[in-house]
Amino acid sequence: MDGHNLCQTPTTYRLLRLEYLLGLLVSAGFFLAHLDQVRWWAAAALFLYVDLIGYLPGAVAYHRSPDQRISRVYYVLYNTMHSLSVQGVVLGAWVLLYGWEWALLVLPIHLCGDRALFGNFTKSFTVSFEPRPHPSVQSALRDFATVPWHQAAVR
Repeated sequence: MDGHNLCQTPTTYRLLRLEYLLGLLVSAGFFLAHLDQVRWWAAAALFLYVDLIGYLPGAVAYHRSPDQRISRVYYVLYNTMHSLSVQGVVLGAWVLLYGWEWALLVLPIHLCGDRALFGNFTKSFTVSFEPRPHPSVQSALRDFATVPWHQAAVR
C-alpha cells in the first residue's frame, strides 16, 4: 500500500488485479487483432517457457515434499521468470536479434493474466509456494478490518 505498510487489504489487492486486467485486455486485444501475423511456435514457446522454468520445478518440488517446504531457489526462479522487468529484457533482446513480432505479446498476456486472473504476484519466502492462507496474514487482515489506523498501536 505504501512504504510503511507493505501488505494489501482485500480491496487494494482487487484494485491492483483490476489494473493488470486492463493490461491483459490491451495485450490480448492487439494479439487477437493480428492473429494472422502471429508465428505460433514462437508464441507457444514464449508463453510456456515462463512456467516451465519459473513455476513447474517449484510446483513439482512442493507437491513431492512431505511438509511442502522447498528450497528458496524455486521462489527465486518463480519471481525471476514472472518479473515484468526480466521479461521486458527478454522482449527487448528478441526485438534486437529477430525484430518485432506479434507473438511477443504473449509475455505481457502471461504475466498480466497470472496477476489479474489468478492473483499471483511475486512469492515471498515466508509463504507457501502454492497459495495457502498464512495465519499471520489472516490475523493482520482481521485487524485491518476492525481497527482504524489512528487507534492501532504505532511503533
